[in-house]
Amino acid sequence: MPSRSLPTSRARFRPRLRTARLLAVCLTVLVPATPAVAATSPSRGDDGALQRRLEELVRAPGGPPGAIAVLQRGRETRVVRAGVADVRSGRPPWPGDHMRIASTAKAFSGAVALSLVDRGVLGLDDMLRDRLPQLPRHWGSVTLRQMLHHTSGLPDYTESPRLREILTEDPHHRFDSRRLLDFVAEERLRFRPGARYRYSNSDNIAVALMAEAATGTPYEQLLRDLVYRPLGLRNTSLPSGYRLPEPYLHGYDVNPPQPPADISEALGASGVWASGGMVSTPADLTRFIRGYVSGALYDQRLVREQHAWIAGASEPAGPGDNTAGLALYRYSTRCGVVLGHTGNFPGYTQLIAATPDGQRSLTFSVSSQINQSLAPERLRELRDVQEDFVCALLGDGTAEGKG
Repeated sequence: MPSRSLPTSRARFRPRLRTARLLAVCLTVLVPATPAVAATSPSRGDDGALQRRLEELVRAPGGPPGAIAVLQRGRETRVVRAGVADVRSGRPPWPGDHMRIASTAKAFSGAVALSLVDRGVLGLDDMLRDRLPQLPRHWGSVTLRQMLHHTSGLPDYTESPRLREILTEDPHHRFDSRRLLDFVAEERLRFRPGARYRYSNSDNIAVALMAEAATGTPYEQLLRDLVYRPLGLRNTSLPSGYRLPEPYLHGYDVNPPQPPADISEALGASGVWASGGMVSTPADLTRFIRGYVSGALYDQRLVREQHAWIAGASEPAGPGDNTAGLALYRYSTRCGVVLGHTGNFPGYTQLIAATPDGQRSLTFSVSSQINQSLAPERLRELRDVQEDFVCALLGDGTAEGKG
C-alpha cells in the first residue's frame, strides 16, 4: 500500500480535479449488491483470522488505506485494525479517531424523532402538511413513519443537477441546510406514500425539519439533548463546514494506479446535514448503536414499531440479507441477526450494528468510499468481511442475534 507523502500542490488540487467523479457516487441512490458467503467463519476469540481478513481487505488492489473494527460483547471490547489512519504519518487507526459517519447519521435522526414520539411531541403518523406547511403542498400527505421507513416517495434532493453544479464549482460551498429540499420543491412525489421502498436523502432532511418545527429547537441541540448526553457521546457532532477535528481517520479516493488522494476535507457537510453530515469516532458509534438498538432512548412500544421490517436495503447494502425498519436495518447473516445502519461518503464507508438486546455490537469503518456504483467487486468483498466479523461477534451466543 502506498505510504509516501504526496507533493503539497498535488495533494491540494487533486480533490478538485476528481470532484466530478466523487460527486457521481457520494450522494446517489445505490442498488444493493448480492450477498456473498465468506469462505471462512472466524469464531469467537479467533483474533488472528479477523486480523488476516481485515489486512486482506486493505492490501487488495484498490482497497482502503485503513480499516478499524470495534467488537463489544458485554464489557469485553476487541479492536481489530489494519493499514493506516494517515498515509503521510503511517500511524494506525484508533477508536478515538474522528471520521465522517455518512448515512449512519440517519440512525441519529431516527433516534431524535422516536425520542420525540416517546415524549408525545411528535406522532409517527404526523403529516408534512401539518408540521411543515411551508413545504410543497403536493408532499403534504407524507408521514413521519413513511420518511423513517423510506416509503415517502419524496424526490431525492441529492439528485438535483443544480446542487451538483454548485458542488462542482465549489466543493466547500456553504448551503443553508434547512433549505436543501428547495432543490426538488417543484417535483412531484415519486410514488404514492407508503406504496413502496425507495431510499431518499430527502427523508431525513424532512425528519430533522419536522423535529425542529415540533420543538422550536435547532436539530443540533436536539441531538445533544436527546442522543449525545443520554448515551455519553463526547466526540460526536454535526458540523456544517469541511474541517475535521483532530485526530481523525483520513479518508481517501482510491483509484489505482494513482496513489490514494486524501479527500477527508474535500467536501463540506452543509449539503448533507441530517442525512449524512455527522462526525463521530468508533468509540462513540459503539455507544450509540448499543443504546439505539436496545431502546435505551425510548420505550419498547416504539422499538416494536421500529421493527416493522419491509423489503429494502441500506445504502450501501450491509452484510447478509437486508430488510428495512424505521431508521434501522435488519442484517440477517449466516450466523444470526444484527440491527444497524450503513453509510458512505467520499473517503469513508461505515457499518454500525448490534444484537437486538444491545449487548453485542460491531462498528466497522474503512477509509475509502465503497459502494455498488463505484466499486461493486470491493463492495462484495467488504460485505463478505463484515459478515465474518458479525459471526465472530455472535460466536457461541447466536441466540442473542435472532431478533
